[in-house]
Amino acid sequence: MRMRVEQDVFVVRQLGREVARAVGMEQQDQTRLATALSEVARVVVAAGQAADVVFEAELDRVPRLRVTVLNPFPGGAAEMTPQLGQVGRLVDTLEVGDGETGTVVSMARRLPASAPRLTPERMDEIRAGLAQHVPGTPFDELSVQNQQLIAALDEVRAQRDDLARLNAELEETNRGVMALYNQLSQELEETNRGVVALYAELDEKSEQLRMASEAKSRFLANVSHELRAPVTAVIGLARLLNDPASEPLAGEQRRQVELISSSAGDLLTLVNDLLDLAKAEAGRIEPEWAEVDLRALFGQLRGTLRPLATRPEVEFVVEEPTVPSMPSDEVLLARVLRNLLTNAIKFTVEGSVRLAARAVDDDVEFTVADTGTGIPPELHERIFEEFYQVPRSRAITGKGTGLGLPYARRLVGILGGGLRVESEVGRGSTFTVRLPASRS
Repeated sequence: MRMRVEQDVFVVRQLGREVARAVGMEQQDQTRLATALSEVARVVVAAGQAADVVFEAELDRVPRLRVTVLNPFPGGAAEMTPQLGQVGRLVDTLEVGDGETGTVVSMARRLPASAPRLTPERMDEIRAGLAQHVPGTPFDELSVQNQQLIAALDEVRAQRDDLARLNAELEETNRGVMALYNQLSQELEETNRGVVALYAELDEKSEQLRMASEAKSRFLANVSHELRAPVTAVIGLARLLNDPASEPLAGEQRRQVELISSSAGDLLTLVNDLLDLAKAEAGRIEPEWAEVDLRALFGQLRGTLRPLATRPEVEFVVEEPTVPSMPSDEVLLARVLRNLLTNAIKFTVEGSVRLAARAVDDDVEFTVADTGTGIPPELHERIFEEFYQVPRSRAITGKGTGLGLPYARRLVGILGGGLRVESEVGRGSTFTVRLPASRS
């Protein structure tokens, strides 16, 4: 189209709207493109210049409608660009430049995804339709603009109402959030007060437990110390009575004296265990670290415990350790292993009792395995409680006090390791002592 006079501003606006409608633009985009084109035409005609308007459909990856205005503007692009500041808001791209024939204004707007495909046949139809287009009068265009303005105002009003509704909903949501936040803050504050009170109560209970533990340890130590002297005296007197150099006793008298001596021996063992346990609980046992020769230690255990394993039904085996030596306290380590071996021998009717040692990662594991009566899984931790004995378990030799395993576990803890048990009723037990192979 060629623009020359003011009347052409209305015509080019109508033509721009018709082209936009024909290529499938939505009504709002049609209005935007027509308004942008009429504004460019107004600037051109106001300068007293003629111009050519060209409509092009670009069918690239993003289909667009491009409108180019060729105009020999006197001041060129530098003077024309400031007058088109608002046009760029109506289209996707706006370019103003100086070409060989004069000033060139190029604007484009994307086609919607719902627009029909612009095939050559469709383009021919659009050209034919536009050729038959009869421009309306300025009054017709003004009426159309008024209708578009009314539609735009209705849309703005609807958007404003939606925005007001959304603001009201947001305000209501904010009030709900604040109420929830205040409620959660109050609940958290209440919970914090409860936690603080609970910690205070736990601290108080811990202090009471510590004092009770200290009192128990002092009681055990004092009672054990006070009992050792009279019990030792009873054992000494029983030996004197049974001494061949003393006046001979009758058969029944000798049996009674042996019973007294045996009971006093059991009581002395219990007293010694209580004293050892009290020392361990009070932290009075300090290990004396040295390099322990495990082969020599195992040989000593083999010799001292062999007299206890006298039943032919039970094989007593002390294997050669695969680890020659390790840093530890020889006395405490020997006491732990002797305790575990003695227990195994007491509760094994037939089969074997076996001691072994091997390296595991950076540690050394000592295992005492027996084929005795076994321990139910639910009692694996209870056997390490003081004075607890497995129900219906009966020692084959000697009597148990229920203090050996708790004492052994405390000694292992003092040596920096752990003691665990794996056992099944009727299939024996395996006690494992794991100690670090080196001191870090």
